Amino acid sequence: MLPINTPAPEFELLDQNGEARRLSDYRGQKVILYFYPKDMTSGCTKQACSFRDLMPQFREKGAVILGVSRDSVASHKKFESAHGLPFPLLSDPELKVIQAYDVWKEKKNYGKVSMGVVRTTYLIDENGIIVKAFDKVKAADNPGQMLEEMNILIMNRRETPR
Repeated sequence: MLPINTPAPEFELLDQNGEARRLSDYRGQKVILYFYPKDMTSGCTKQACSFRDLMPQFREKGAVILGVSRDSVASHKKFESAHGLPFPLLSDPELKVIQAYDVWKEKKNYGKVSMGVVRTTYLIDENGIIVKAFDKVKAADNPGQMLEEMNILIMNRRETPR
């Protein structure tokens, strides 16, 4: 996991529509960048659908949501269509961004050790700085947790004298 108060690594990946997306496209907005293991799996579906359901509140707070996994553009399109996901799903089959954000880790599942994406979420501010980072998040709880973090961030900015 990358440390907070550091610049978020720039990237360019294709979304579910084959459109190139760059982190710098979102300067001036808060970005919730979440990494997840695989489209259409139980946990990943819960997480994505919870982000979908809270989308109006994230928008109200000036935030965009970007999901990233190793899955293909076509897989992301099916995932988006199946669940009505209103945010970009970014395809990183070569692991460039996944590794840049330090979420490709050794995982143990039923005693078997393998490499994979550790479910991780970053909150990046309007200037491209990582302000919060959470790894090994619980899929269903993560969107609500990130909404709380957004509220705290906004409150702290209001209370900080300029």
